[in-house]
Amino acid sequence: MSQITSSPPRRRGLPYIGRTLDYVRNPQTMMRSQYDGWGPVSDIDFLGKRWTVLLGPDACGAALRNADKAFANKDGWGYLVGPFFDRGLMLLDFEEHHRHRRIMQSAFTRERLEGYTATLQPAVESGLARWQPDTRFRAYPALKELTLDLATEVFMGGADLASADELERVNQAFIDCVQAATSLVRFNVPGTRWGRAMRGRKFLEEFFGRHLAAKRNDPGDDLFSVLCQLETDDGERFSDEDIVSHMIFLLMAAHDTSTITVSTVMQHLGQHPEWQERCRAEALALPLHPTLADLGELVDIDLVMKESLRLVPPVPVVARKTVKDTEVLGHHIPADRLVAVMVHLSHHMDEVWPDPSAFDPERFADSRREDKAHRHAWEPFGGGVHKCLGMFFAGAEIKSILVHLLRQYSWSVEPGYVAPMSYLSLPFPKDGQPVHLTRR
Repeated sequence: MSQITSSPPRRRGLPYIGRTLDYVRNPQTMMRSQYDGWGPVSDIDFLGKRWTVLLGPDACGAALRNADKAFANKDGWGYLVGPFFDRGLMLLDFEEHHRHRRIMQSAFTRERLEGYTATLQPAVESGLARWQPDTRFRAYPALKELTLDLATEVFMGGADLASADELERVNQAFIDCVQAATSLVRFNVPGTRWGRAMRGRKFLEEFFGRHLAAKRNDPGDDLFSVLCQLETDDGERFSDEDIVSHMIFLLMAAHDTSTITVSTVMQHLGQHPEWQERCRAEALALPLHPTLADLGELVDIDLVMKESLRLVPPVPVVARKTVKDTEVLGHHIPADRLVAVMVHLSHHMDEVWPDPSAFDPERFADSRREDKAHRHAWEPFGGGVHKCLGMFFAGAEIKSILVHLLRQYSWSVEPGYVAPMSYLSLPFPKDGQPVHLTRR
């Protein structure tokens, strides 16, 4: 450990609230002002607690690499969403996390990803075909419905497990659980976001628990069945409670993060028709139902996806808590300190990215690779041992949606449109992301 030089400077705000409202209004502005005024490591009050904030790729990278194992996930994320995504992979640490991840990796092998991708194709094609074109088509809610249906198909083996009304309750339960993260009232009080999230978690536990025995006794090729059957060479398996917790977390992650990424892509392809046509040409050149290998050969669609993940990272802040004293960039961080790893700012720093506000997919091209300017310049899937296990599935799902979307539709977006983003939870456009959608 390098020599400790100082405690982080502390920026005080309103009691209890601190910088919470600044973050919710505009996290990028809040992060930039914090970085400019207080440096890459500083303390703030946020959601009723004192947090150490890490900003910029050097500071964020230190926590993501976690060389001295000082930063833990469970109590960091636990403060934000612990009661609702408890025991999900993201909320496990150290040896327990390693053990669960080792078991779960068998659900994301190349062979299984090929199977999931094959299942996606007809489901994406038919789901998109049901869209009704409009001059003010609200893309975000339509995509959220689609990605939940896809997650149900791939992760649970089909919508026959639940009625449309029950799936709507599942979707609302996930929304309630995610949006509780920025609640100022953090008690199970009726009528509050925290209270709704508590009821949402209970419903999801009942929903997945109801189907657990059938998945164990008569498994299919879906992820739910796979988790029920996985066993390591040492005989380790998941308990029923583990499976339910992992399914709740994975289903949320699978449809929420993909939704905002495709929504971001739609906005920018609607505003940059030359890129839309480049991507459409790629999509039309693929087989009717592209394989995982086919999707891996895409160039322009891949560049657009990466640039969209840079502009709107689905998880703008990663939560940690220190389990022992540590040091970041010469600043002492004590044990039991909540830590916010604010990766969103790293994606928008002009110190790292030329003209960072511009939509410029070519910045990821082999001839430029601006993301290589710093090891932690681009972290939409996190980093270190907690890097998203489902990132390759997410890439296949997003590309599959885009391929079929480009084949079936054309769309445009007003050049000056700026999505009014909500950051009460994971980011989403409050106006539903209107596009002028026409069928090809």
